[in-house]
Order: sequence, then C-alpha cells, then structure tokens
Amino acid sequence: MLYPLKFTPILKDKIWGGQKLKTILNKESDLPNIGESWELSDVEGDTSIVANGSLKGKSLKYLLEEYKSDLLGEKNYKVFGNKFPLLIKFIDAKQDLSIQLHPNDELAAKRHNSFGKTEMWYVFQADDDANLIVGFNQEVTPDKYLKHLEDKTLTEILNFDKVKTGDTYFIEVGRVHAIGAGVMVAEIQQTSDITYRVYDWDRVDDQGNERELHNDLAIDAIDFNMPDNFRVHYSKDENKSNGMVCCPYFDTSYLHVTETLKKQNDKDSFFIYMCVDGEAQFSSNGYNETVKKGETILLPAAIKTYSIQAKDAKLLEVFV
Repeated sequence: MLYPLKFTPILKDKIWGGQKLKTILNKESDLPNIGESWELSDVEGDTSIVANGSLKGKSLKYLLEEYKSDLLGEKNYKVFGNKFPLLIKFIDAKQDLSIQLHPNDELAAKRHNSFGKTEMWYVFQADDDANLIVGFNQEVTPDKYLKHLEDKTLTEILNFDKVKTGDTYFIEVGRVHAIGAGVMVAEIQQTSDITYRVYDWDRVDDQGNERELHNDLAIDAIDFNMPDNFRVHYSKDENKSNGMVCCPYFDTSYLHVTETLKKQNDKDSFFIYMCVDGEAQFSSNGYNETVKKGETILLPAAIKTYSIQAKDAKLLEVFV
C-alpha cells in the first residue's frame, strides 16, 4: 500500500551557491557552494530515492513503473506515462544567478527531446535589499535586446524587483529572469533541466573559465510581447488552500495550518507539500510522517483521504 513519501534531497554545487540550504534548511552536505536541493526529481541521471517507510531505497522511476496511475492519477498517467511531470527544488543564491530563460514545450521537444520549463518561485528568505530580475522594464524589440547584449548593458533594460519572504512569481517560458544574490526560493517547475543562459556577469570559475552562453538558441525562445503579469497575488487565510498559480502544468496553493485538517483528494492527481515554515504531520491509513521546514512530501494519487496536523505550519500544496 502506498503512503506519504519523502525522498533524499539531491544537492547541487553551483558557482553562485551558498550555505543557507545547510544552515537554514538543515540539508546535510560538504559541498562548498550548495546552490540547489532537488527535492523531487525524475530528470535523467538525477532520480529521487525514497527516504522513508517500506519503499525506502526505491527510486521514483521504480515507483512510476510499479504503481503507475496509483502514483500519478489516471489522467496524468495517460499523459505522462512513466515520467514524473514536476521537478521540485529549493534554491539558495549567494551570488546572482545568470540571466536566463527557458524554451517552451515545442522548442524543447524539437531541440532537446524535453518538456519546456514553466516554473514558479516562492521567496523562502531574502536578505535586505535582495532582488529578482523578471522581464524587461520597457518595450524591447529583438534588435534592441541584441544591441544591449552586445554592449554588455543588458541590465539597463531588465526589471529588478526587491523581494521579501512570501513574494511569489510565475515564470513562464520565454521570460528573461534571474534570482538575485541573497535570495532563497522554493521552485516548482516542469521536469526539465533546459536553461538558456544569456549573460553571466562576466564571472569565471576556479580555472578561469567563463560558463557557456546560449544566445543563438535564446533569441528564438524569448517572448518579447509578454505582459508584466508575473507577480502572484494570493490570500493567506488559515486552514484553507489559497490559490497561487493555476496553469496547464501545475496548480499551487498556500496553506497555513494551525489545527488538524481533514483532506479529501478528488483531483485524480498526486499531491506534493513543501514545508516553508514550521512543521506538520501527515496521517493516512495508519501511517504518520512529519515534514519540517525545508522538507517535501509526496502523497500518491491512491491516497484519497488524509489529515494534516500542525500548530503553525506554512505549506505549498501542489498537484497536476
């Protein structure tokens, strides 16, 4: 019988990473620059491994092949088969990330045999005056963009947003963006690791090498007519699911739990919960599992009723 599943985080060393995932979220690692914690991944070569219960040590790939629609839901299994559709991360930017964007489904399939990479960010923690780059601060044509890129003045036409904990952004494919130094986010995205890097602040690695840029690919992937609708406004009512992002790839809600909630899964989908503050206990079919700040749990689609108990826990609730 399937039960609430936790997975061993896959930690990634990044040139721009820091130590907050270790010091704030208690991730165990000796990596010098921990940029990302992949909480739930079916990316080739980075498949998540179950960390709890009778399935401990089994891969997400194994669960998909063994449990199929019981894990994903009937409609999701028809669409995705033995491929988990979401990649769930925590990201810590000690330095600015590269300015980048992601291709849409059509381009990603054609060029990389991959899904596109629609994503959202929930600001988990931010230092004073920290910011994100999202979109442009004026109307920009391809020619104007390329001129600024060539002159290394790209930042003059980019939109900088100062951020604080709880701020949420929806990053559609084709939108230029970057996480700024001092920001830690929870990221929910399609299962894809395709990123087009367009500017990397002229920095070099320990060997003096600059990272690869992808400007030839990026110019066709940028949507220059995208409206400035990336800021997500949502309610924070206690003990109810407050809608944040609803798109063809995932639905995410904010859930502040201060009592015991009885939940009914009528979505024909798995549910993912990312704990962004406090801790909560999930109970189903006699099985209990606690998630603390910085942890993630997957409830398979076969679990139709469950409870969440907490005195003061803040969760991101995700389904497809």
